[in-house]
Amino acid sequence: MQEVSALKLPKTIVIRDPGYLEHDQGPGHPESPDRLRVIYERLDQDDVKGRFKTIVPRSAGRDELLWNHTGDYIDKIAKTAGRNFYRLDPDTATSAGSWKAACLAVGGVFAAMDEIAGPEAQNGFALVRPPGHHAEKDRAKGFCIFNNVALGAYYARQVLGCERILIIDWDLHHGNGTQHSFYNNSSILYFSTHQYPYYPGSGRADQTGEGDGKGFTVNVPLSPGAGDEDFAAIFNRLLVPIGKTFSPDFILVSAGFDIYKDDPLGGMEVTVNGFAYMARILLNLAESCCMGRILFCLEGGYNLTGLRDGVLAVLDECEDMSVLDSDTVSRLDNPGPGPHVIEHVIDIHKDYWPIA
Repeated sequence: MQEVSALKLPKTIVIRDPGYLEHDQGPGHPESPDRLRVIYERLDQDDVKGRFKTIVPRSAGRDELLWNHTGDYIDKIAKTAGRNFYRLDPDTATSAGSWKAACLAVGGVFAAMDEIAGPEAQNGFALVRPPGHHAEKDRAKGFCIFNNVALGAYYARQVLGCERILIIDWDLHHGNGTQHSFYNNSSILYFSTHQYPYYPGSGRADQTGEGDGKGFTVNVPLSPGAGDEDFAAIFNRLLVPIGKTFSPDFILVSAGFDIYKDDPLGGMEVTVNGFAYMARILLNLAESCCMGRILFCLEGGYNLTGLRDGVLAVLDECEDMSVLDSDTVSRLDNPGPGPHVIEHVIDIHKDYWPIA
């Protein structure tokens, strides 16, 4: 009989639940249940099944949602339960199961963080929907209902006792809701790469925070066409030195796969290798700062092939089963100076962080 100590336990957890498929904004909407179906189906195939520990989410409570949202807004979303269709903004609607899914999305992030903060798991991916980073405290926006990652940062502070939380947002679109949640807060550092100018219109490089939070919002606005080497340069030249100096207790990632080269809503050129490399950088940063504690949380991504393969590439990195060959790693480790915006961001933030 094999001893328990000899068993290889998964260090990577995955949050998944059929309840997330119950949020349906109608035919033709890009943020559809199929986004998760293709990922879940891939994780159930023989070559992947059993590699990751699946965690069942819980539902976030109203008192927890109040950390980041107003009571009136929470009540407004709650009243949509059981209604076939209710439009929240021009891009965002609910169905009968959306209230439940939205509470499970937040609660799934909490459940994942509990596991990662425990003795067994080290990292994970919350494969949840609806996404969250556009949601403001009092309104839905851009396919998002509750701000899953912002609430995760509050959970890290309020429940897990973390002092500093680093949020990295690589979604195509700027996370306006997340930025606004912590704009005057020095305990949460928000680092965003995004296509600009583009929806939602926020995320200029000179938006750096206010008051105590000055310098703790780092925006890297990018023109269309940025690819693997550009993101590698940004992560290596900006994110790594800033992240190491900040020294977070927990890292949360708003992982949007709409920067994929064939995404219908985007203009970026990132490949599956690019997602794997970005994940590798962040995993190494987590190892050096916070005992490997990092949670990737699903945001956008509307090319189903790129979304599915990109998520699996990130999960492979989490489990030290990389899709990257040595030549690709060498190329991305030495990507050159990168896009010109890096110099602009350095000039803006040089008084706050040791970057050059």
